[in-house]
Amino acid sequence: MLVELASLAEVEALHGALLVADLPDVVELVPAATTVLIAVRPGSDGLARAQAVVEAADLSRPPDRTPRQVRLPIVYDGPDLELVASTAGLSVDEVIALHSGAEYTVAFCGFAPGFGYLVGLPEPLRQARLENPRTKVPAGSVGIAGEFTGAYPRSSPGGWRLIGSTTAILFDAKRSSGPALLAPGDHVRFEVAE
Repeated sequence: MLVELASLAEVEALHGALLVADLPDVVELVPAATTVLIAVRPGSDGLARAQAVVEAADLSRPPDRTPRQVRLPIVYDGPDLELVASTAGLSVDEVIALHSGAEYTVAFCGFAPGFGYLVGLPEPLRQARLENPRTKVPAGSVGIAGEFTGAYPRSSPGGWRLIGSTTAILFDAKRSSGPALLAPGDHVRFEVAE
């Protein structure tokens, strides 16, 4: 079942409601910018039970739950750091303080395995994507685009403004806790690496 919603805030609320509900036949929940995909075990009553949760969910706020806390080391050495600072009318040190001082929430994952779209970016750092995307962004690059910040789990093309890099392994198919380091709902902080 694909549920279309009006905003990212409603996605967060519905995703949270589904996570805390007793839905043993739901095999996967995939939140995105304005949708939540609910996959259920075939032949079960999972779809009807999920539908009941969707209809009863309070989309004005997510349910209370304790999110997982993730810390990502970062070196602010990105090629667009000075561009971000000048566009925002800030110094580089102010950009670093704002970016590393915020707590982010993984809104959804996509683009590449392990890529989390993090919300909570301070308003002065919200900037457009690059006019001309790069054909190759190095793995571990940390960027900003619009209301999001995130880190590239592998080398790929990309149009985000790159402000730093992390050594965190964002996707590892052999990781025992699951291949992706980040999951929707996780809280993330960037910590300046020494």
